[in-house]
Amino acid sequence: MSAILPAGSATSCEALSASLVLLDRHFPEQRVALPDGQVSYRSAGRSDRDQVVVLLHGISSGAASWLHMALALANDARVIAWNAPGYGSSTALPMAMPRASDYAARLQQMLAALEISQCVLVGHSLGALMAAAYLARGDGRAKCTLLADPALGYGGAGQQERSVQVRQERLGALQRLGVAGLAAQRTRLLSTQASDEQHAWVRWNMQRLDVAGYTQAVHLLCGDDIATYLQAAPRRGLSVACGAEDIVTTPQASEGLARQFEIPFQLVDGAGHACYIEQPLSFAALVRAQFTSTNQNR
Repeated sequence: MSAILPAGSATSCEALSASLVLLDRHFPEQRVALPDGQVSYRSAGRSDRDQVVVLLHGISSGAASWLHMALALANDARVIAWNAPGYGSSTALPMAMPRASDYAARLQQMLAALEISQCVLVGHSLGALMAAAYLARGDGRAKCTLLADPALGYGGAGQQERSVQVRQERLGALQRLGVAGLAAQRTRLLSTQASDEQHAWVRWNMQRLDVAGYTQAVHLLCGDDIATYLQAAPRRGLSVACGAEDIVTTPQASEGLARQFEIPFQLVDGAGHACYIEQPLSFAALVRAQFTSTNQNR
């Protein structure tokens, strides 16, 4: 794997190099063919594990970003992290402005192709919006679903002005700076306590964004609403978590969503928006708790 090492301390570059070795050896990229294209994903753990965890990344990331959290779960579960349509080697969706339901349909195809009949589904940020849309489809493969630092979307009632603003800001920045420029900016995804190594890992993943895929995801963020899907989704096995220092999708907003739909809520201490990068062991423990969650029977 060729790697572009960002500027930074020698320690952070060494840590990034070590992470890339782990990525190749223990979280390799694979592909599965679907009727209308393919989905690329990364997998850790043995395929004969009883527990399967499926991970959906956010708008500025990709499957590889889950590396350290996935490895923390590898002894307990088969872990699969997809590259959403338009990310990595995954075929983009055919429509210019997809809805979360379009991503959910592709996820359903992937799970069927991989013969996954039951899983713990984890959606982070924009991936949480996709996970909610998947639940609303009633596919039934997700026995538990964790919405982490969920993006609520700007497509709801009264959000039109904010939707236009966010769309212009994100697509304008992409046009001005390009993917490399976006990745070079100091990220808001991590807390002020995050290490240089964690910042380097966020940048490395952002450097691999695809312009067309990211643009589609921006349209999703600005044109859809998570509440629409949660109103139609079963609540059994559903919960919300958020980094205690998240300034992107705040703990207050995430807890408000949990309260609205009467589902459990937990904080991930010492973490910002990308809580699974900043606190991989704590987040892995939170996911592991879903294996035996009593909330499955609500």
